[in-house]
Amino acid sequence: MSLETKLMKDLKTAMKSKDQAALRSIRAVKAAILLAKTDGTGNEVTESTEIKILQKLVKQRQDSLDIFEKQGREDLANTEREEIEVISKYLPEQMSTEKLSAFIKDLIQKTGAEGMKDMGKVMGMASSQLAGKADGKTISGIVKSLLS
Repeated sequence: MSLETKLMKDLKTAMKSKDQAALRSIRAVKAAILLAKTDGTGNEVTESTEIKILQKLVKQRQDSLDIFEKQGREDLANTEREEIEVISKYLPEQMSTEKLSAFIKDLIQKTGAEGMKDMGKVMGMASSQLAGKADGKTISGIVKSLLS
């Protein structure tokens, strides 16, 4: 089932159950996908593009959550937490740190990387192969620790 079909089904369910958090989140995802489709580039929205859109939406909400928590705005922080939870359901399952670390060790051996000067090469391959399964910040941290 495509993401848009799943979103429409979940939107109807959220409307029937009057789940405001799900409604807000699903509408935000639908709007972001529509924006990507009509951005004028003529590029088709693929599954990998959808994953990038979802990751971007989660990251935006995570950044807002951090700001709201620092300012003591628990009401707004709760809204962001709810939306992160709903949007995350549409993302592929994230790899555990142990599996991620093992995968990156294997990648470092394959590329023959020997130090921090080879970080770009490893990051490029890791980011493309792990798209949607782990965020860039986590990948970067593990690559740095393994190469230094």
